[in-house]
Amino acid sequence: MAREAVLAGAIYPDLEGKVVLVTGGGSGIGEAIVRAFVRQGAKVGFIDLKEAESRAIAAELAAAGASVHFEGADLTDIAALRQAIGAIRETLGPVDILINNAAHDERHNALDVTPEYWDERMAVNLKHQFFAAQAVLPDMIARKGGAIVNFGSTSWMIGQGGMPAYTAAKSAVLGLTRSLARDFGEHNIRVNAIAPGWIMTQRQIDLWLTPESEAELMRRQCLKRRLVPEDIARATLFFASEEAGACTNQHYVVDGGWV
Repeated sequence: MAREAVLAGAIYPDLEGKVVLVTGGGSGIGEAIVRAFVRQGAKVGFIDLKEAESRAIAAELAAAGASVHFEGADLTDIAALRQAIGAIRETLGPVDILINNAAHDERHNALDVTPEYWDERMAVNLKHQFFAAQAVLPDMIARKGGAIVNFGSTSWMIGQGGMPAYTAAKSAVLGLTRSLARDFGEHNIRVNAIAPGWIMTQRQIDLWLTPESEAELMRRQCLKRRLVPEDIARATLFFASEEAGACTNQHYVVDGGWV
């Protein structure tokens, strides 16, 4: 599929003017999500550690007329996360949609994992998802509706090895999603999770893609093409929009048919 065909997509009128918060929005899947919501006319705030890259993205989008705001923060520092969310709220308004995208799939040997490393992996891949949701849920309750999309992974579903702390954290995203969906559904707040497969961000291409691994990918996937960040962004738009108004408490796999 050509990149142009991937970028072309549906318009969701209800997303126009909504305040969207994206974690990890400065590169890869997160950047694609930020750009996708901007194309819908949403007001987009995003948080990332990558200051220079993120400021460049925000400046580019603002110059084109978008309502976008970047806050730099380390999401493992919950006080900094809360401060960043507060700054986005002050700039753009109460948050209608939260996209918990940020994560880091660093490989690690189980025999080398220390308690400190385990806690750090939980912090970067799971903990901030809960506290970001906690920070915006009062906005959504007050507005009598909202949508949260948490990001899991198919890594634990396919039994991938070489990063047990990551796969443990990502499997826990499903439990978090279902708990929040149950607790806040009465306020018309929908909470779903997306489990991406192997998405060809630049980081993945640089670090992990080889002719051998790509050949295995093509054997495993039903769809015989590389999946790109825009594939995930398009699914994210749908679950954030009112077109998915009856969808909550669910886990959606977007992996080209590997699982």
